[in-house]
Amino acid sequence: MAAPKWITLRAQWLGQQLRELREANELLLKDAAEYLQRDPATVSRFETGGYPIRRPDLLALLDLYGVADGRRRETLMRLSQEVWQKGWWDGYAGDVAGSFIDYVWLEARAREIRAFDNTLLPGLFHTEEYARAAITAAEPGATEEQIDRWVELRMNRQQILAGTNPPWLYVIIDESVLRRQVGGPDCMAAQLRHVLGLAARPNIEIRVLPFTAGAHASPTGAFRIFTIEKPFPEVGYAETPRGAIYVESPDSQSFVRTYDDLRGLALNPEESAALISVMAEESP
Repeated sequence: MAAPKWITLRAQWLGQQLRELREANELLLKDAAEYLQRDPATVSRFETGGYPIRRPDLLALLDLYGVADGRRRETLMRLSQEVWQKGWWDGYAGDVAGSFIDYVWLEARAREIRAFDNTLLPGLFHTEEYARAAITAAEPGATEEQIDRWVELRMNRQQILAGTNPPWLYVIIDESVLRRQVGGPDCMAAQLRHVLGLAARPNIEIRVLPFTAGAHASPTGAFRIFTIEKPFPEVGYAETPRGAIYVESPDSQSFVRTYDDLRGLALNPEESAALISVMAEESP
């Protein structure tokens, strides 16, 4: 049996807005379908994101729904373009779950990323050696070729840090992450030195949550908060044993409150850099 087609977040967002516009005009699916001279099932797929709508149909629906505001029309047209636009990450769609392609897209589009990690460093911070050791441990049954592809994807994700307009990164790292010897002492020492270099960048803030902080607001683990330019909502992300979850604003505020609580317990950036430096010197 073929796996079900993954519906991207951006396709879902566009479809949701189209459904809300139709319902606000008290129109049925068959009414919109008749106007477009299409089958109601096709319009339904537009609204679920299962079949992204193309520009002529979108313009027609905006007319039908009475969307006269130029900015609103432009916003929806931009969103439609994002749905159809392919990015470098789509080349890895056959190597990872569809939900992770959404993650890479969010990461590439975000203007601000807030993160908490308590097992491994964020993928954007990995050296190639650290990434390979972490991926190999997590996927013991994978072939060397598959691991190479995953490492390549992780390294390519870091392109956003080298751009002319990189995102703001606010990262909280549990102290245990810094003490876990991923890849061995030499690998870890090089990784910690790499983190120190990143911490010196003006757009990156790294805070360490020390053991002395005790129990905290995220005992279930790591998460992300992505802030993207409009028309996209703020998105909270977390991994679970059954897969990734994405939570849009206003529900993403629970992630924000947790992040703020953790930030209040963490060391400041200067104290964090000093601790990481000591750990790097302790390693060979």
